[in-house]
Amino acid sequence: MRVERIGFTPLKGARHLAHDSVELSATGPTGDRVFCLVDPARGRVLRTVENPSLVRSVARWGTGRLRVDLPDGRRAEGEPRPTGEILKVDYWGRTAAVERVDGPWGGAFSELLGYDVVLTRSVEAGEVVYGAPVTLLTTASMRLLSERLGREVDSARFRSTFLVGADDPEAAVPHVEDSWVGREVRLGAATVLVRGRVPRCAVVDVDPDDGVVDAPVLRTIAGYRREESEVHFGVDAVVVAPGTVHAGDTAVLGRG
Repeated sequence: MRVERIGFTPLKGARHLAHDSVELSATGPTGDRVFCLVDPARGRVLRTVENPSLVRSVARWGTGRLRVDLPDGRRAEGEPRPTGEILKVDYWGRTAAVERVDGPWGGAFSELLGYDVVLTRSVEAGEVVYGAPVTLLTTASMRLLSERLGREVDSARFRSTFLVGADDPEAAVPHVEDSWVGREVRLGAATVLVRGRVPRCAVVDVDPDDGVVDAPVLRTIAGYRREESEVHFGVDAVVVAPGTVHAGDTAVLGRG
């Protein structure tokens, strides 16, 4: 097997970009979901499923600067300045600690969305990550979904860290990643331990480029993957050996 795609975004909810490589630290992919937008009136992190237009924004983070290209053509760029103001906000039913930062982003997104929001930075890695910090999908699972839906489905809809190409007979089985739970997977120079399957919501119905709900992806998956009240697709994992992973690196499954 090999790593076919590496994906993440520094701003939660923004477009899930493909990257040539990623550094996996002990807490997850470096640069992934560092920032998030918060609705201060409701005291919670913005949910992409409720604000699908967020995926039309492209965020890039590096050397201390955050650049966001908004769908209306504006660019908000600069060094996020910490304010020391810690907000305790709701993130899908649990409390997350984030620090409000100063800069042009809050105002730009407030204009875009039509209500006041602020840009914040996670106090600790993983504050606004649902589940474990690394997620994996296989090309075999994506291929079966495309066949079921009757159209090609971009894996970016699932915002997974790694799309793994299943190029050997055993691993070419759709949803073989379900069997990886409790096992280690070596990805390039890093190793992750697969923790469990990932429950999905209606955000997978949103086109990952234009933010339009354009396909009944969740309903299609539910037709053959529903278990009680959950619909699972892909698996999540924790990092047990940090290291750099490049697109094209081999993915080796450890023993169970």
